[in-house]
Amino acid sequence: MKLDRYDRQILVELQRDGRLSNQDLAERIGLSPSPCLRRVRALEEAGFITGYHAELDAKKLDLSLMVILSISMDRHTPERFERFDAAVKDMPEVLECLLITGRDADYQLKVVVRDMEAYQDFLLNKITRLEGVAGVHSSFVLRRVLERRDLPIT
Repeated sequence: MKLDRYDRQILVELQRDGRLSNQDLAERIGLSPSPCLRRVRALEEAGFITGYHAELDAKKLDLSLMVILSISMDRHTPERFERFDAAVKDMPEVLECLLITGRDADYQLKVVVRDMEAYQDFLLNKITRLEGVAGVHSSFVLRRVLERRDLPIT
């Protein structure tokens, strides 16, 4: 599917506010509601739009400690990585898991927990117990300078 300017505008507007009504979205991009809705459905079916969600305030949910973990594995085999990937997908504390190159680590995880005690429990009872984890380096986030979720659509 090739995106035209209307498709791109739809994606920009829905990234900003996924709760926009079809009527409001159509007005913002300069289309009538029926073709706008057809385009949104086509973008969903083509996989450009993968879902809608609500953004929550972590601090109000008593999740005030964010940690970036660099994890190195003992062996670089597909099976080792597959088991690790599956295990972290089942950990609700893990917000993001990236397989990386160019550093001493194999994975980088973004984790959010209540406090240092909860992090210690997470680290000792979940991460370090995973088969293949050879080393963990923790970096504690002092302040979030920028968090962008919107993709740069040109």
